[in-house]
Amino acid sequence: MTTNGNYHFTIAELPTNERPRERLQHYGAGALSNAELIAILLRTGIKGENVLNLSNRLLLEHGGILGLSRVEFSELAAMRGLGPAKASQLQAALELGRRLMLASPAQRPQITSPTDAANMLMLEMGQLEQEHLRVVLLDTKHHVLSSPTIYKGNVNSAVIRVAEVMRPAVRVNATAMIVAHNHPSGDPTPSPEDVQVTRRIAEAASVFDIKLLDHIVIGNQRFVSLKERGLM
Repeated sequence: MTTNGNYHFTIAELPTNERPRERLQHYGAGALSNAELIAILLRTGIKGENVLNLSNRLLLEHGGILGLSRVEFSELAAMRGLGPAKASQLQAALELGRRLMLASPAQRPQITSPTDAANMLMLEMGQLEQEHLRVVLLDTKHHVLSSPTIYKGNVNSAVIRVAEVMRPAVRVNATAMIVAHNHPSGDPTPSPEDVQVTRRIAEAASVFDIKLLDHIVIGNQRFVSLKERGLM
C-alpha cells in the first residue's frame, strides 16, 4: 500500500517462513521474538524499513520491551514509523501484558535478594539521564505488585515527600517495599542524603505496618544495597 507517496512494506511481502503471523499460527506465540510480536501489532513498516526491522529498531533504541513499555504516548507517537494509531495499538498490548502479570500472582517476579531487585530495574534505570526514584511494592511472599516511578529529575532529601512515596504502597495494600533510585553519573555510591531519606521512609512505612526491605542505588551496570552496607 502507499501513504502520501511512500511505499509501506507489509508482513505479507516477507518470505513465508519469515512472516510472524504464520510463525505464530504454526509454532505458537511463545516461539516468536519480541520483535516478531510487535511486528504483528504494527502490521506495516515504512519506506526502506520493513516491519520487522522497524520493530527491532524500537526495541534497540529503548533497551528492550521493558524500556519500550515506559515510553510516554506522545513520544511513542512521534517516533519514525509509528504515529498515534500504531502507538495506541502498542501501548494497549503492553498494558494488557502488565495487567495479566498483576492478575496472576504466581507469575509475578519474586524478590528474594537485593540482586533480584537490581536485576529487575537496572537495565532501564541505569541508562536514565535524570534521577528517578521508584518503589517496588511487594505482597506477603515478596511477589511484585507494581513498581511505580514517584519522582523524576533532581531526587534529593529536600524534594522528596515521604507521603508521596508511601501513597502507592498503601493503595495496593503492600506489606513490604524497596526504594530504588539511579545516579546518572554511573557511580552508585550512596550519599548522606540517600541514607537520610531511607531512614525517613522506613519510619513512615512502619506506621502503616509496611516493611522497607532495602534502598537500591543504581549506577552504570552496578548497584549498591544500603541494607547490605548497614546504612539502614
